[in-house]
Amino acid sequence: MTNETAAFDRAPQAMFLLEQAMEYAYPAALRAAAVTGIADHLADGPKTTEELARITGAEAQKLYRTLRLLATRGVFREVEQGRFELTGTAEYLRTDVPLSVRAAVMMITSKAMWLSTGELAGNLRGGADGISFESLFGKTIWEHWCRDLPPEEEFHTGMMSMTEPEIQDPVRSYDFPEGATVVDVGGGYGGVLIPVLRGNPTLRGILYDQEHVLAKHRLTELGADDRWETVPGDFFDKCPEGDVYLLKYITHNWDDARAVRILRNCRKAMKPGGRVLLFDMVIPPGNSPHPGKLMDVIVMAIYPGRERTEEDFRRLLADAGLRLTRIINTTSYLSTIEAVAA
Repeated sequence: MTNETAAFDRAPQAMFLLEQAMEYAYPAALRAAAVTGIADHLADGPKTTEELARITGAEAQKLYRTLRLLATRGVFREVEQGRFELTGTAEYLRTDVPLSVRAAVMMITSKAMWLSTGELAGNLRGGADGISFESLFGKTIWEHWCRDLPPEEEFHTGMMSMTEPEIQDPVRSYDFPEGATVVDVGGGYGGVLIPVLRGNPTLRGILYDQEHVLAKHRLTELGADDRWETVPGDFFDKCPEGDVYLLKYITHNWDDARAVRILRNCRKAMKPGGRVLLFDMVIPPGNSPHPGKLMDVIVMAIYPGRERTEEDFRRLLADAGLRLTRIINTTSYLSTIEAVAA
């Protein structure tokens, strides 16, 4: 085999890597569509890029090229030259539909996450404590998100948008005990507690988070419902008394020592017969793609935490005085990890 023949045979593999290196253009295009509200403007039917440009203030040719890329993934559809319509997927970029993920898309692609993940190589050399975000911005991600931020970077609004579709099946597939008090630990604006209480009329709920977060909670969406209360506090210090503790994407924010501290506080406050439910991604073994492997790299860049395997969760819970009883896989990429007192 000549050198020329060998190079020809190997070229597709090299080209695959080049294509992978250009993939960041897709989330950039997705963000641009979210920020300019293209999906909302197509809600009443297809429009040309010239029409959309007049509405949004964009430049028509650049907008066309952006939507053309998104259409290759089924986000929008070009029905004729330069004329686009919503697809079933693009519907969820609208602001006025149930399960809208527009705010989540803007949060995930915000500068805080985008730039930090782009500095992953430096993160790898930073040791166990190296976090790209802190190197870039000189503060922790929590300090950043405590500030008044523009809507496209508002963390808890983005997390509420992200949680709504993620949590539907995990909540629906779990058999909550009748009459229990559930505590949503670090629950933000109530994205987990709201569907739990809606689906389980005998439960009472406590939304537990810092006071400035609770000031913007959305539990009033439950209507005239007196089954909930908000309790301000710090989960590193203590947790309110309850029967069931809900922690969605909480342990993944923290290293093992601090995650154990949070879980121990749940264990101390838990009533006899209580349980802890972690709604998290569980990293499977092997080389197969999994959203948790993507999330883990993003987490590495902005938090001191990580995504974990089943065995990781088993050890973490044991260190907190808890015993993993089962992992319930759902149609969501989130699993329900159930634990009881050891």
